Amino acid sequence: MFQREDVLLVDGYNMIGAWPELAVLKSEKLEDARDRLLEMLSDYQSYAGLILIVVFDAFRVPGVGAEYRHRKKLKVVYTRERETADECIERLVGEWTSVKRNIYVATSDLVEQHVAFGRGALRLSARELRLEVRQSRADIQSAIQSKTQLKKNPLDEVLPDDVQRRLERMRRGLGEN
Repeated sequence: MFQREDVLLVDGYNMIGAWPELAVLKSEKLEDARDRLLEMLSDYQSYAGLILIVVFDAFRVPGVGAEYRHRKKLKVVYTRERETADECIERLVGEWTSVKRNIYVATSDLVEQHVAFGRGALRLSARELRLEVRQSRADIQSAIQSKTQLKKNPLDEVLPDDVQRRLERMRRGLGEN
C-alpha cells in the first residue's frame, strides 16, 4: 500500500479507542495502551519503511508540547497546550505537503479525514491501519519461519542413514567409525 518514505500521521488516542486490544489496555492503564501502540507502530514502521508520526492530544496539559523519537525512527508528538491532535495533524499535513510525498492520515474521525483530504492527504481509517499492522506481523512471522526451515540440513532426506551417522561422527570429532 505505502511507498518507501511516504508519511503516515496517526491520531494516537483515536487508534487506542478503536483497536480492541488497546481499548482493553486503556481501561486498565492508558500509559500501557500508549506504549503498546508505539511498539506495534514501530515494528510496522520498520517493515513498511515509511515516515511515521504518532500524535497524542495534550490539549488540557500545560506546556509547549513535546516531540521525541521512539526506537530511533518513529516520531511521537504531544500537542501544545490548547492544541488538539486534529489541529496538530492538520498543521503537519501542511508542512509535509510541500515535501512532495504521499501523506496519509490514520484516524476514524470523519471530520478530520475530510479536513486532511482537503489539505492533500490520503485517508486511512483505524480499522484499515490495524489490518495493515496485523498483515505486516504475519508477513514477518512467515519470513522468520521460512528462514528457520532453511537452516535444517537439506541432505537429511537425500543421504542414507549410515552416511548421515558417519558424517555426524566426523562433525563431532569422533572419527569415521
